[in-house]
Amino acid sequence: MRRHLVPAALLLPLTLLLAACGGNSAADTAGAGTDGKGSLTLNVGDQKGGSEAVLRAAGELKNLDYKIKWSTFTSGPPLLEAVNAKAVDIGGVGNTPPVFAAGAGSKVSVVAAWHGTSKGEAILVPKNSSLRKPEELKGRSIAVAQGSSAHFQLIASLKEAGLKLSDVKVKYLQPADALAAFTGGKVDAWAVWDPYTSQVLNAEQGRILAAGDGVVNGLSFQVAAPSALKDTKKAAAVKDYLERLRRAQDWVYRHPDAWAKVWAKDTGLPYEVALASVKRTNASRIAVAVDKPLIASEQQIADTFTELKLIPGKVDFAAFVDTRFNGGLPPSTTTPRVYKDS
Repeated sequence: MRRHLVPAALLLPLTLLLAACGGNSAADTAGAGTDGKGSLTLNVGDQKGGSEAVLRAAGELKNLDYKIKWSTFTSGPPLLEAVNAKAVDIGGVGNTPPVFAAGAGSKVSVVAAWHGTSKGEAILVPKNSSLRKPEELKGRSIAVAQGSSAHFQLIASLKEAGLKLSDVKVKYLQPADALAAFTGGKVDAWAVWDPYTSQVLNAEQGRILAAGDGVVNGLSFQVAAPSALKDTKKAAAVKDYLERLRRAQDWVYRHPDAWAKVWAKDTGLPYEVALASVKRTNASRIAVAVDKPLIASEQQIADTFTELKLIPGKVDFAAFVDTRFNGGLPPSTTTPRVYKDS
């Protein structure tokens, strides 16, 4: 059962916040559907053009001996709120929302990870901007979604340039509002992720001043409710679900054009933007283990936000992971896939 599609005429509306995102958007569970059969139901939190779409496109929703009930969310934070409330058993988010959930003391467990390139995470400036290097951002206004992966990428990129967050004028805006501010000349720069990066570049509305590659960790996660993991049958379903997601990601890498067509239809993105985003970011992801280097990398993000007093206290990220589903996966530091023509 498919969800209602986003009209193509809408210019990257809020529902296009993908797994890499954060922010404080509301949940939207309208249009949820169910796949599979059986007495057990796995409640899965998703985002538009996310897990359901890729699993369906890859043929991985066939032969389910349990049911998957889908709920759609606009971004990572409300999805994790639902996980904490036990309304959702598992869902996909980017590298920063779990840190904020941990900081809030939420009952969540990171159970699976993917490592991809961070080329799509960028600080964009208008095409005709006089800014040529990150150091020149001092005193300038920058739009970013608070608590998102782009928020940390902005902080890390500024640090690389010898600047602090307090050296710039931060405008906390969700992507739909930030896009309008960026194209309307209301801000000097915009820290954001794909597919927004690809849209701005393809439309020749801006250029990359600083990219996230080598600055942020490029991780994305599946996060589960500890209560679901304590249920033997649900834990078995989670294991099967994760294996299907990993196979689907491999399918995306082998079939970028086919996935871009599906993703464009599911989200309302222009095909060219979807394909650029797939090749730049989405198809690069490789399933990796939830291991010590991963925990250390996420701990660094948590400590950064704690130092900025955006998280109320010290977070022990290791207490929010469950490694039972690692299997024989490669380490989290494994190099992502890259297309030769990207």
